[in-house]
Amino acid sequence: METLEKLLEPFKVIHKVVVEWGEMDAAQHVNNTVYLKWVESGRIAYFQKTKIDMTSLEDEDGFKPSDSGIILGYVDCKYIFPVTFPDTVIIGVRISEIKEDRLVMESHLFSEKWGRIVAVSKQEVLPYNYKTKNKIPVSKSLINIIEAIEGHSFA
Repeated sequence: METLEKLLEPFKVIHKVVVEWGEMDAAQHVNNTVYLKWVESGRIAYFQKTKIDMTSLEDEDGFKPSDSGIILGYVDCKYIFPVTFPDTVIIGVRISEIKEDRLVMESHLFSEKWGRIVAVSKQEVLPYNYKTKNKIPVSKSLINIIEAIEGHSFA
């Protein structure tokens, strides 16, 4: 069986979340909606650690930084193993694909207590102009930042 360290190797951003007692539900495991909160925390950690400011993206089309940012367009979650208190969830986050108008992110959630994967999530985040209320293309500068962090080209 692979170690957590080995399972986390493909991820450039790792985020840990301590499971709280109140996150469990009547079924005596963490409620499914909490996983989406953890995925969100991992997604935010990715953008913070990579120095991408989610509320002030610049692009070559002349949008002012205050006009544009990142917005969540899609999220799913496959639940694999129940998490219970006490535990720490380790979230590995990466950009798996860059499309013309969105970034495809993957988050793999692992239980520190059990040393195994507990959920997998896919998210699509879009550069978005909040002034015009329209999505905008992924800028070359953003692609360059992500490629540097991920260590490979998406071309």
